[in-house]
Amino acid sequence: MVFRVSIALVAVLVLLAGVAPGPFNDIVQSALTEVVRSVGWLYLLIVFLTLTFLLYLAAGRFGSLRIGGEDAEPDFSRASWLAMLFATGMGIGLVFWGAAEPISHFSKPPEGLAPQSVDAARAAMRYAFFHWGLHPWAIYALIGLAMAWFQYNRNGRGLISDMLQPLIGRHHRGAVGHAVNIAAVVATAIGVATTLGFGTIQIAAGLQRVFGITASVPVQLTIIAIAFVLYMASTLSGVERGIKWLSNFNLLLAALLLAALLLVLGPTGFIFDTFTTTLGAYLNQLVTMSLRMSPFSGSTWVADWTIFYWAWWIAWAPFVGAFIARVSRGRSVREFVVGVVLAPTLLGFVWFSVFGGSALWAQITGHADLLQALGNGYETVLFALFDSLPASLLLSIIALVLLVIFFVTSADSAVLVLASMSTDEAGDPPLSRKAVWGVAVALIAAVLLLAGGLDALQGMITIAALPFALLMVLVMVCLYRVLDLEYQLERRRAQRARHAVQSWIEREMAAQEETRAEATRAQEQG
Repeated sequence: MVFRVSIALVAVLVLLAGVAPGPFNDIVQSALTEVVRSVGWLYLLIVFLTLTFLLYLAAGRFGSLRIGGEDAEPDFSRASWLAMLFATGMGIGLVFWGAAEPISHFSKPPEGLAPQSVDAARAAMRYAFFHWGLHPWAIYALIGLAMAWFQYNRNGRGLISDMLQPLIGRHHRGAVGHAVNIAAVVATAIGVATTLGFGTIQIAAGLQRVFGITASVPVQLTIIAIAFVLYMASTLSGVERGIKWLSNFNLLLAALLLAALLLVLGPTGFIFDTFTTTLGAYLNQLVTMSLRMSPFSGSTWVADWTIFYWAWWIAWAPFVGAFIARVSRGRSVREFVVGVVLAPTLLGFVWFSVFGGSALWAQITGHADLLQALGNGYETVLFALFDSLPASLLLSIIALVLLVIFFVTSADSAVLVLASMSTDEAGDPPLSRKAVWGVAVALIAAVLLLAGGLDALQGMITIAALPFALLMVLVMVCLYRVLDLEYQLERRRAQRARHAVQSWIEREMAAQEETRAEATRAQEQG
């Protein structure tokens, strides 16, 4: 039922966005404005609470508990695990926004700062760190840890509804559970398709910039078709081969591009200064930024950027969380939180320091007019930056390859997760279901590009994230309950084991004492 209803709802939404993009977008934007005005603060509060909860789990008494049981071993090496987290969670977004977001904030800064000023440059980098740092990965980690724990430690099916079992009991397999799973599947399908649509636009822009191929609709549809073939081939080869190999390769390629800008082609000293300065400012103002609204100024900056990002990460959480859960068996809670929250956050900080720092340096020093490129679209800023550096063609080609592979790994992971979340049985979903979702994702992205309905569905995701934000609070309650129960059980098992060892030692000592006593009696009788 989850599969059939989800497919039907996705088809209706895409049809509305495709047939009447204007009226549909007007309705969505009106609802979005009302949601942000009324409960925008709730997104900020819940996400900050999520980060605090995850840090508590890592540092507290639950940290040593292991996903899959105390004897479980990881299915993937730590390097492959981190590569898959990075590629699935944010890869294509970092390439898209790495240079564009700091330049955008530099042009239109938050906190009432003067545009294109030194303070605006500092704030631009600080908020880029903020939007792509600890908070989004905490959202992913919460859902991923909960799904992994219920799947591997409590024999769950890997579905969103299973996480609510401690609160709703057997209803997690009934109508309530079906409704939760349908909402998760629809949000994932729409979110992935719209993201891939924007990824297609940037790949087309890169082809035009590098090879002179006009970024027309036929070119965009060709990109989707080629990506479809690639991600379906990767999907059918399984996580152990397709996604793992592509993620490892892309992480190496991303490291190569970073190293080229950081050590050879970019302003090395400026980048290091940017990283350390921004990291200090980020940590110093973390709580302030986490809870900042603008009730007195009437500015929409927080709503346009921070609240939109938080809603977007929340809407993506079922997809990314489900994939993280699938590849994280055998990790302890502490290792999971550090690996999912801290490690990718640091990688993201380095990425924004290199690309965002280079972009701001090029703009401030006059090496490139990236503000003009920004006026032509966010997708053009990165390639305009490369044009101002040596070996621009090579850099643009590497970036294009990165985009394509991140595109494929994101779609590949999405197909796997959509098939799993719309299947009622645990384990690997059938190939037929993977094929249906693979075709559906490609068709959704193509239809929305043709009709211009991406913006409407993007706004709708922000609205749909509200119930998922409330769901996250329930997930924290449920996860705490089951972790506390497991901790108590492990303490009892450890106490029983200690008592058993102590009893054995006492018996051995008593036996040895008896042996010595018998030997003494024998000597006396002799």
